[in-house]
Amino acid sequence: MILSAPDPAADPYVVAALLSLQREAYAVEAGLIGDDRLPPLQEDEHALAAWRGRWLTAWDGVDLVGAAAWTSGPHRVDLVKVMVAPSAVRRGIGSALLRRVLEVADGRTVEVATGRDNVPATALYAAHGFDHAGDEQVPPGVWISRFVREP
Repeated sequence: MILSAPDPAADPYVVAALLSLQREAYAVEAGLIGDDRLPPLQEDEHALAAWRGRWLTAWDGVDLVGAAAWTSGPHRVDLVKVMVAPSAVRRGIGSALLRRVLEVADGRTVEVATGRDNVPATALYAAHGFDHAGDEQVPPGVWISRFVREP
């Protein structure tokens, strides 16, 4: 597995690969939580390329098998997306991405959210030292759980 930090806005191939991965990964989450109104499932190539956070991608040869996206400030990192190709789950890709983001966080608080009933994601965050910070509905009927990892 090779990790890289691309700028999707500069590479149409990366944008297409990320959008495909995102749709596959979030379709699995939609199935787990019983609702497909997840914002990443509504995103198109233009919105994905226009987003100005940071990306980390995981490649198996020429196949994109995972990605993480985040924004950061002086005291906090907001982990916006963590996704693994359904064909590549249980290979440590999510953990590898998460470890690298935690390294980049460099002592800052890291916050992330996932579907409340997304057991694989909640277990991943717990395994990496995140604490459950609460649940909320966004939009109505879609429950998410927020997790925080303090330095």
